[in-house]
Amino acid sequence: MSLQQRCPCGSAATYDGCCGRLHRGAAVAGTAEELMRSRYSAYAVGHLGHVFRTWHPRTRPEDLTPDPALTWTGLEVLATTGGGPDDETGTVEFAASYETPAGPGVLRERSRFERRAGRWVYVDGDLDPSRG
Repeated sequence: MSLQQRCPCGSAATYDGCCGRLHRGAAVAGTAEELMRSRYSAYAVGHLGHVFRTWHPRTRPEDLTPDPALTWTGLEVLATTGGGPDDETGTVEFAASYETPAGPGVLRERSRFERRAGRWVYVDGDLDPSRG
């Protein structure tokens, strides 16, 4: 992805000015939503090292091998609770659109985040198969 292309997370910023700086380690997420957006973008551009580093060690899987037939195509943040600059925990509900050879789909999740050593990390989430 070009650093000057629009960020996959759906912001109006360039990838370099938005999630790319978090992927490179030049900045840390200030909110749970910012971390969630950067994790989505990392999946979209194949930067799984960022996903691994921002996943709580207690809950992260050993293997993050992506599905090569899946392409992430869009993100919509539906709701947030907590997760602000002064919070220790937060939740972000989102809908992430994707394409596969079988057709399009939407993954909906209510993700839980917490601060660990002063940085936001993804803990886990509840998928919502009834909506999409």
